[in-house]
Amino acid sequence: MIRYVLTRLGQSVLVVMLTVSTVFVLIRMAPGDPATAFAAPNATTEDLAEIRTQLGLDGSIPSQYLTFLGQLFTGDLGTSYSFRAPAFEVVLDRVPYTITLALAAILLTALIALPLGIWMASRADTTRETGANIATVAAQSMPEFWSGIMLLTVFSVLIPVLPSSGFTTWGGLVLPAVTVALLQIALISRLVRREMVTNLTSPYLTVARAHGFGERRLVWGYALGNSIIPVLTALGTRFAAMLNGVVVVEVVFAWPGVGSLVVRALETRDYPLIQATVLVTAALAILVQLLIDLVYPLLDPRVRLGKATAR
Repeated sequence: MIRYVLTRLGQSVLVVMLTVSTVFVLIRMAPGDPATAFAAPNATTEDLAEIRTQLGLDGSIPSQYLTFLGQLFTGDLGTSYSFRAPAFEVVLDRVPYTITLALAAILLTALIALPLGIWMASRADTTRETGANIATVAAQSMPEFWSGIMLLTVFSVLIPVLPSSGFTTWGGLVLPAVTVALLQIALISRLVRREMVTNLTSPYLTVARAHGFGERRLVWGYALGNSIIPVLTALGTRFAAMLNGVVVVEVVFAWPGVGSLVVRALETRDYPLIQATVLVTAALAILVQLLIDLVYPLLDPRVRLGKATAR
C-alpha cells in the first residue's frame, strides 16, 4: 500500500507539472499582449515594452519558463497582474468557495441519483421506469447556463425566495448547487441503473433467488455492493471536475469561486493567476482521485492496490 501511494504521488507530481507546463506555453502562444491590458489607451510602443519588462515578459518563452520553474520550486507562483498580490494566495482565497459548491452538488447528486438509479433498475422496462428515463435524458440534455438561468428566473425573480447571486448566506448556495447537480444526477442515476440491472440479472443472483433470498436483500446486500465501485469512480471523477471550476455556473450566479477567477484571469491575460489556478485545481483533482483509489479496498476486499501495482 505504501509503495502504491508513493508511486501515485510521484505520478501525480508529474501530471501536475506537465499540465502547468502545457498551459504555460499555450497561453504565451495565444494571440494578445498582457501589457495592453494595463497600459493607458494612448500608450506608446516604448510604454508597452517597459510594462512587458516589469511583468517579466520581455524574454523568450524558454527563458520565462526556466524563471517560472525556479520560482515554483521556491513556492513562488508569481504576482497577479490584476490583484497586485501573490497569485497563489489569490487562488487559495477562492478555493473554499469552489469546494463548498462542489461538495454540496456531489452530496445532492449522491442522495438523489443512488436511490433513483436503484428504483429504475428494480422497475426496468416498465412504464414508470420509461418516464424516469425520459426525465433523466431531458436533464442531461439541458445546458447548465440554461437551467441556471431558468432556476434564477423562477426562484429569485418570479418567486423571490432565494438569493440570485453571491454567497452572503447559505441560501445563496442552493441554486448553484442544484444547477450543477441536475446534470450529475442524470448521469449517475443512469449509471447506477445500468450497473444494477447487470448485477440483478447475473447468474449468482439467479441462484440466490432460487435459494429463497428476498429481493430487498439481493438489491441492497449484493447487487448494490457489486455496483458501487464504478459509481464511486464516476462520483469522484465528477467531483474532481467540479474542483477545476464550474465556470458557467459560477459566472451565472456570480459565485466567488475558482471558475469566475479563471474567467477574469483569461480576460486580463493574467499569466501568473492562470498558472496558479491550474496548478492548485489540478493538484486538488488528483488528490481526490488518489483518495478514491485508497477507498476501493475498503469497499471491495478483492481489490488489493499494492499487489496490483507490484504485478
